[in-house]
Amino acid sequence: MTVLHLRAAGVSLVLDARGASAPTVVHWGSDLGDLDANVLAALADAAVPAVPPSSIDVPLRLSLWPSLAEGWTGRPALAGHRQGVPAPALRLLDVQVQEQAATVRGESADGSLELTTVLELSAEGVLRVRHRLLNRGAGDFDLAGLDVRLPIPEQAAELLDFTGLWAHERQPQRTPLRHGVWSRESRHGRPGHDDAFLLMAGVPGFGFRSGQVWAVHLAFSGDKTLHAERSALGHGCLGGGELLAPGEVRLAPGETYETPWLVAVHSATGIDGLSDRLHPWIRARATLRHPRPVVLNTWEAVYFDHDLAVLTDLADAAAEAGVERFVLDDGWFTGRRDDRRALGDWQVDPSVWPDGLHPLISRVHAAGMEFGLWVEPEMISPDSQLAREHPSWVLGGGTGHTWRWQRVLDLGNPEAYACLRDRLVALLTEYPIAFLKWDHNRDLLTPGSAHRQTTALYRLLAELKAAFPDVEIESCASGGARIDLGILDLVDRFWTSDTNDPLDRQSIQRWTSVLIPPEYLGGHLGDATAHVTGRHSALGFRLATALFGSAGIEWNLTTATPAERAEIAAWIAEYKRLRPLLHSGTVVRADSPDPALRLHGVVAQDRTAALFALVSLGSPRSALPPPARFPGLDPDRRYTVRPIGTPPRTVQDAPPAWLRTGEATLPGRVLAEAGLPVPLLAPEQALLLEVTETP
Repeated sequence: MTVLHLRAAGVSLVLDARGASAPTVVHWGSDLGDLDANVLAALADAAVPAVPPSSIDVPLRLSLWPSLAEGWTGRPALAGHRQGVPAPALRLLDVQVQEQAATVRGESADGSLELTTVLELSAEGVLRVRHRLLNRGAGDFDLAGLDVRLPIPEQAAELLDFTGLWAHERQPQRTPLRHGVWSRESRHGRPGHDDAFLLMAGVPGFGFRSGQVWAVHLAFSGDKTLHAERSALGHGCLGGGELLAPGEVRLAPGETYETPWLVAVHSATGIDGLSDRLHPWIRARATLRHPRPVVLNTWEAVYFDHDLAVLTDLADAAAEAGVERFVLDDGWFTGRRDDRRALGDWQVDPSVWPDGLHPLISRVHAAGMEFGLWVEPEMISPDSQLAREHPSWVLGGGTGHTWRWQRVLDLGNPEAYACLRDRLVALLTEYPIAFLKWDHNRDLLTPGSAHRQTTALYRLLAELKAAFPDVEIESCASGGARIDLGILDLVDRFWTSDTNDPLDRQSIQRWTSVLIPPEYLGGHLGDATAHVTGRHSALGFRLATALFGSAGIEWNLTTATPAERAEIAAWIAEYKRLRPLLHSGTVVRADSPDPALRLHGVVAQDRTAALFALVSLGSPRSALPPPARFPGLDPDRRYTVRPIGTPPRTVQDAPPAWLRTGEATLPGRVLAEAGLPVPLLAPEQALLLEVTETP
């Protein structure tokens, strides 16, 4: 056995795997440099703590598999029992190392359980860890929990995670990390609108551009937990795992259970430093098609009122504006005239579409656009032909509350699964569909169902992807209730939130993009009066908000004025010009002392160009707002800053001098440290600033 050192991109992980005890993570954080075997051994020896008063008589070290048997009285890594006998402690068997990865194998003293832990450190400095448990005993083993836990130092004393509601997802919340456990648990059968999402622990006051931060995310779409813990003895850790209901996972002899990946990231430069690792790592693993097409979704344009003449007029207006993908939302299948019936009956309604969807698709294709379709395959309406023919296919037997007048189709039932798969295959075979908006509009609310429902969903998506590799899929769950790195391996886009209100979207998109690169995050231009909130917003503010992501439209363009349609067409043309930058660059966010003002942007990887948005969410604190300071630029290059897009409404007698001339040229260091004076924006306005390198 040995002391292992995984290093990449300024990150070190040191694992002490000497002896027979469970391995110990000596260090996870900033790079420790090139250490030889002797120095690593000396580091591991020096990291052994003192023995405190009134405690076990040997030093307590937080291992990779912490348990009560080793003196750890916090949350254990492994919980479960065999016929009422709790899971025993584990001892180390062997360690295998391959480049920047390690596989650690242990077993219980009686040999009845074998636990394998895989640790991978990517070239970007992203750490992934997962466990695999094998039941080698004679009887069943009831698994209660199997979590990954990683140590954090004492300076990581403040937590930031997320909560939220429908149409108000990923709202940040901060709290000190005190003694005890901060546990965020999801029992929705999906991550939920209140998903903790990304649990960060950092130095108090850490911001977007400053402070050390450690963070974890569980790459899983079912019930789960993320937690932080600080022991009174001093040890601290972050962890997470699948949240299992009693009896949900029972391992027969020879069976295994594999945990979801816990994705762990360290940054020495604040929250943006997390994105600097996560975004390139996700992009390197992805097979996402570029460029990302401009979408028009019909939901807030026509709702359930499907009419070929109306929709062809809308398609023509979309094509004229420059839209590249036309998506027909809810209401196309048999009997679906409102949201209270017909889920599960996935055939085109002949009373609305006597010739099927072919006439509309032909018109869409003739206009040079792809065709996409909304589905909600995991759900079933009690008022549907499928439910009447197969009531046993309803998850939980149809007991409990309906949610949005629907229930859940039991994907763990092989017959239900096969029927759903075959209907989707038939649909994708008959029609040239390039995109599925895959919705999921309710929590499961059936105890013990989340694990098999989630794994069945993954299997179904994988089958469809294999059969139709050119079809893109968007994960939508009442908006943004299922955004995670587990399902990202199987989908191509997230619907970030059901609200298109740009004021709410500014916060939702800002925080979602800490983890997810912007090209995956659908953001649409809605009507002037938002469907969800009823708030009225200026067209320029709506355009500037939808620009930063996978842009689209959810508005009946046939009702827009000629001037509005011209402005939208100009916006789409600008988006197409800028999307190579927007969908490959480094996302940056400035910290602001005024909560009403925000600055965010995207900087090209070679730092030759950038696009920033100065956003006013409300009334600023002062009539002269602080200068805009532009993060992420090369300090030694010269840049020219110019406003683009729709001019925002301002409250001023005269603009700053540089804006009167139309541009300013300064070194990157000056733009980052001194910044540029900016106008006093009226509430709910945005100023777009393009930055280009100047010889």
